[in-house]
Amino acid sequence: MKKLALNILPFALLTVVLTVVAAGQEPGKIPLPTEEMTAVQPPNPTGSDPKPQDAMKAILAAFDQYEVVGMSAAHSNKDLDDFILNLIRNPQFPGRINDVVVECGNSLYQPTLDRYIAGEDVPLNEVRQVWRNTTQPMCGVSAFYEQLFPLVRRINQNLPPQKKLRMVAGDPPVDWSKVKSPKDYAQFMMRDPTIAFVMKNEVLSKHRKALMLFGLAHLYHVPDASGIVNAVQLYEKDYPGVTLVIAEHIGFGGSGPLAQYNGKFEKRLASWPVPSLAPEMKGTWLADLLDKTYSSGNIFFFGKGPDGKAPQPVPVEAKNKFSQMVDAYLYLGPRDLLLRESIPAEIFLNKGYMAELQRRAAIMGLGPITDQTNPEKISDRDYTPFFYNETEQVIFFAPNAPPAGASPGTSPKMSLRPTTPPPNQP
Repeated sequence: MKKLALNILPFALLTVVLTVVAAGQEPGKIPLPTEEMTAVQPPNPTGSDPKPQDAMKAILAAFDQYEVVGMSAAHSNKDLDDFILNLIRNPQFPGRINDVVVECGNSLYQPTLDRYIAGEDVPLNEVRQVWRNTTQPMCGVSAFYEQLFPLVRRINQNLPPQKKLRMVAGDPPVDWSKVKSPKDYAQFMMRDPTIAFVMKNEVLSKHRKALMLFGLAHLYHVPDASGIVNAVQLYEKDYPGVTLVIAEHIGFGGSGPLAQYNGKFEKRLASWPVPSLAPEMKGTWLADLLDKTYSSGNIFFFGKGPDGKAPQPVPVEAKNKFSQMVDAYLYLGPRDLLLRESIPAEIFLNKGYMAELQRRAAIMGLGPITDQTNPEKISDRDYTPFFYNETEQVIFFAPNAPPAGASPGTSPKMSLRPTTPPPNQP
């Protein structure tokens, strides 16, 4: 039997693809600006040296100062997911943290989740609805969440009542049995208000402390280039300064023209322990570098600069600096050695669930997002064990050029182009 695995795209990419689909565009129509990519010169970051600390100790200590620590999870980065599982297994985790709030959790099933995590007799097939019936296809095939929920349940079995953990589902309460059309699904697409509501009502208003596991685009303190006001920004209106947002290192420059200099910049991290956390970035060369490369997922930017000639890897639309979006930086090793999360084959062997996922895909619209749950779209030829793969999908932002085929006067900002694997790739 062939190995089944899935290249789950980072959240930022998924958000952009939804934008493309909603706009009725066809991905892959704009050629990559090769000349502009090669012409971009590396920035020269300045500032003091950051002070990396033992990552697990630093995150646990952060709860002495913050109510919430937010970081990404289940977005294909196996090293990050393994780190989170180890963090939760740390004996010091219970007692410092009350709640683990997750993106891959349908809030409709919170009562079922509470009973399961508390140790009651809840069949696995029943509680799996929590993470397999969300608005996000990636959740239903996530190896990370297949482990996380049972792990927290087992940890609770040996804890006194005052230290028991609670898991909180942050996704909108979609009932897929009632979703029959795109119109039915559309009401659940804007998820950040639901996430903010859950955080305020289940965590912050109760003076509890939480590990918040969501795609980074839900966690930024200020809007990114998309301009979307996310969950953290929504609840920070009432609860300012309570959240530490951690960005994980996945390479400098994303998948854009500055990514060619990643090795040059990573040399500055060579002495850092693995894993380590830089909890204070202000005034450091790391903050300056992140601002100048806009290292946000797999999004990269191009276009003409103010002089009409020089490439502009960070567009004017990205008004906020990356160091203003996040607070701390997690280093889990060099970009090229990070591993990709594989998908449990048994999920794809569940014919009933696969049929349901394809029904949902037909409602949501076919494309890269729903392809994540289609075993016919996955093959050994496409599989790579590495998180970073320069031959896979690349997103780009063209502030000065609408996609080919767009109507005159329109200027959709984002599109997608799958690259072609080199001939020697197996």
